[in-house]
Amino acid sequence: MAEEKSFTINDRRGSAGAEKTAEKETPPPAAETGKRTPPPAINFSTFVLSLSTSAAMNLGGYTDPVSGLIPRNLELAKQSIDILGILAEKTKGNLNADEKQLLDSVLYELRMRYIEEMKKGA
Repeated sequence: MAEEKSFTINDRRGSAGAEKTAEKETPPPAAETGKRTPPPAINFSTFVLSLSTSAAMNLGGYTDPVSGLIPRNLELAKQSIDILGILAEKTKGNLNADEKQLLDSVLYELRMRYIEEMKKGA
């Protein structure tokens, strides 16, 4: 009995095109895939921005989606502003120019908004 020899055909036309296509495709945004984007790196600037956002929210910086009201808590806003002031005092001379500018401008803006809100009445 004679044995039959088999052979395999490798068609590279389809796979070569697929590799080029895969390289050009960009991944879908995280929102489409259900994956969460990682939070930004924690550094002095993001810490200052976090505290300033908290203060701004407590100064009436957003509308509650459930009630439709704009909640304000001036005591918590003042506390966040005071914490930023302590940071400015304790880090004096230890910040680079960008960090100092950020902290100074955030403090100025929040203090002015706090004064405006106090004038409106608690």
